[in-house]
Amino acid sequence: MNRVNEPYHAISDEVLDATILALAKGEHWMAYNGSLYFIDVKDIYFFKEKQDALDFVKNNISDHDNFTAIQIDSVDDVLRKVRYGDIFYEDTTQYSSLLNQTTMNTENTTYLKDNVKYMGFGENMHAELEQKIAEGKADFTLNFKTEMNKKPFEATLHFRKSDSSDMYFFNRYEASLERKNGEKLDQTFYLNKGKGVTAKEAYNLLEGRAVYKELSNKAGEAYHAWIQLDFDKKDKNNNFEVNQYHENYGYDVKAAVSKFAVAELDGGEKEKALIQSLQKGNVQSVTIGKDGNPQKMFIEANPQYKTVKLYDGQMKMVQKEGMEQYRSVATAQTAGQSQNLVKEENNQKKSPEQKKDSLMPKKRTSKSKGMSV
Repeated sequence: MNRVNEPYHAISDEVLDATILALAKGEHWMAYNGSLYFIDVKDIYFFKEKQDALDFVKNNISDHDNFTAIQIDSVDDVLRKVRYGDIFYEDTTQYSSLLNQTTMNTENTTYLKDNVKYMGFGENMHAELEQKIAEGKADFTLNFKTEMNKKPFEATLHFRKSDSSDMYFFNRYEASLERKNGEKLDQTFYLNKGKGVTAKEAYNLLEGRAVYKELSNKAGEAYHAWIQLDFDKKDKNNNFEVNQYHENYGYDVKAAVSKFAVAELDGGEKEKALIQSLQKGNVQSVTIGKDGNPQKMFIEANPQYKTVKLYDGQMKMVQKEGMEQYRSVATAQTAGQSQNLVKEENNQKKSPEQKKDSLMPKKRTSKSKGMSV
């Protein structure tokens, strides 16, 4: 197997094992001591960047060391590029298979960690997640506990292994919220390709508020809608039914907010942050002018009635009759113009006789006889 006038090496099994681990960490450059016949694990070094490998080679030249840097993407690359002679590995399939498995598991674990984090469950369960994946069971769960606005919030996250591979998927979680009155509400939320209702959005939904989400129909087509739990109805799985208010329902949260003198509607970043917060179902703090004085208040989206709910600084809801004092100037003027327009339309609808009669002195009527005189 030796090639004429070319160096050859024997490579230990530990080198190949180390290669698998290095590639799983994204280290695709290897420096090995070419002055040795037998290459052991202590004679190799791995790097993520080419320049780091070249700098190592440059700085480690001596009478006994002659390092060479090579780029590797598989165990086969090591066996091919680190030329070998007396010991020849006839079958490298097992190493390639192990490498692919290790790489896949590493990528799957990283993906699930990110998925759990960005769904709002933090990073505290990462170590347990790694352990569960390593166990290789068909499915497993992770338990999450926290407090949101001083209310206990819990979730059980469900992971399942694919039927066709060793990949795991985070496909649903059961959320539970204990409200101030001691009532405990539960709801299962499903994920689609790693996306769905986040932990904070689940909390808001269980509090009774609405959330604006991207959803998909049975054909896989994406659409947007406001969703809100109906606490009076449950489905066959004992979940609260979900009311949807699609885009064609006609609810524009920005337009609803703009009816009030909200200072954050500045056309810039504050406005963008406010709208995004409302879309997530949050009760958002705002500044509203009243009689020329700015007041801190709270606001939430109310898509069912195409408006918003207002709360004062003590989180007491402002009733409908009290909302007028917080209207924006433009809205108040529009309301006044609308009232005047209604009056004009009513006058125009009067018949010529009615108009003529309205110009004549009114006749007195006799209360006793009920007849005109």
